[in-house]
Amino acid sequence: MTTHPDMANVADIIAEVAAAAIMPRFRKLAAGEISTKEGPHDFLTIADTEAEQLLSRRLPALVPGSVMVGEEACSADPTLFGRLGEAAPVWLVDPVDGTMNFATGLPLFGVMVAYAVGGETVAGWIHDPVGGRTAMAARGEGTWIEGRRIALSGPHRLDSMHGIIALRTGDRARAARMAARSDRLASVLLLRCAAHEYLALLEGGAHFAFYNRIMPWDHAPGVCLVEEAGGHACRLDGRRYRPGDLATGGASLLVATDAAHWRLVHEGIIAEGG
Repeated sequence: MTTHPDMANVADIIAEVAAAAIMPRFRKLAAGEISTKEGPHDFLTIADTEAEQLLSRRLPALVPGSVMVGEEACSADPTLFGRLGEAAPVWLVDPVDGTMNFATGLPLFGVMVAYAVGGETVAGWIHDPVGGRTAMAARGEGTWIEGRRIALSGPHRLDSMHGIIALRTGDRARAARMAARSDRLASVLLLRCAAHEYLALLEGGAHFAFYNRIMPWDHAPGVCLVEEAGGHACRLDGRRYRPGDLATGGASLLVATDAAHWRLVHEGIIAEGG
């Protein structure tokens, strides 16, 4: 069995960094502390950069020889993705997931961390700084939120399911098909924050989530948490989600409370001719 760092220790570090670098700036950002990256809606704040810097000093120190792949560092230097294919254990970090929400004062943002070995996620953490809760999971050890073990379940009826559907990118014909069929569901929600969307899956607020943009720091932690709670995550082309495999065409991700619900959503909402 692949070993992992002390789960509670990592959770404490994440919470401490959030308390030091993120929460003091929530709803208090100065104009010069917000910028953009790839587009006008791709926000970057001083909290993102400082939280990532703090985590880059503390997390790799827990496992000698481990390295960190952070969202902001990769934005500046995409060659860092290559570390995912190396032998050294990798920390995948999104220091402030949901930066747009954070920058505009919405309390839907989080810190996402995964620990990967050989391209496979071994452990994952999602911290909600506003709510003060942390979800954590290690392979073979289950998923836990504040001492409570999580076991996923669903209603087994499409019209009773609540789903997260992100359609801004990806195949436009499929997006139109899914949008047209969304009235087959009980409801659709989009929180602009993968951290809170995965927490919604874990806590019963949603039964599935569909994503086209599947960067490793956004989904390696959440997929680990969902799978260890009994859920099912798979790309539409049939492959398991691995953080070592970067997003490619046709490789969208569907996450559900179990394999039966995955098939129900795929056949009823996504597949051609459904």
